[in-house]
Amino acid sequence: MSDLLQDLQWRYATKKFDPSKAVAQEKVDFILEAIRLSASSSGLQPYEVFVVTNKDIRAKIVPHAWGQQQIVDASHVLVFAVWDNYTAERINNMFDLVNEERGFSNQGWEDYRNMLLNTYPQRDAETNFEHAARQAYIGLGSALIAAADAKVDSTPMEGFVPKEVDEILGLKEKGLRSVVILPLGYRAEEGDWLVNLKKVRRSEEDFITNVA
Repeated sequence: MSDLLQDLQWRYATKKFDPSKAVAQEKVDFILEAIRLSASSSGLQPYEVFVVTNKDIRAKIVPHAWGQQQIVDASHVLVFAVWDNYTAERINNMFDLVNEERGFSNQGWEDYRNMLLNTYPQRDAETNFEHAARQAYIGLGSALIAAADAKVDSTPMEGFVPKEVDEILGLKEKGLRSVVILPLGYRAEEGDWLVNLKKVRRSEEDFITNVA
């Protein structure tokens, strides 16, 4: 437990990556598996992760991401792409998968399926997208922790134009919308103004309230 806190103390939003250093595939796989195992509302996992290593594609993203060079200098770039809506097909696919993997179904589970089918698809698409996006951020949190554990640097980014990234990656055709980007790599030895600055967080007293 203490090692995890030390890892989190070590991590920061890397401002400059060393483009000559690649993250080993086993570490990338470890981070991706942490995302896959993350919690999500009703277990629906309403998002996908695109692993972008192609330099040309990443270079196309940079102008639509405030010129942030981490996108091209990092070893890998993860794009969290969220369902654009909850549909009966998507909900049924996940419930059917659970039944298949567990080898049985029960009435309570099927009642829960029907409750979602009678609720989610009837809501407007933007409400459903926002709900799904919050699930992706749970996966992002897992990715940040897993990357720190693997001593891989990362930089969560919302500073980009989602519609442009969606166009570059062909997400609209897949019924997906980008919400956050996560470059992975190793910090450069020089040129990162943030690397040696003290990590600052609100005090425990100011941040945590115990309700007994």
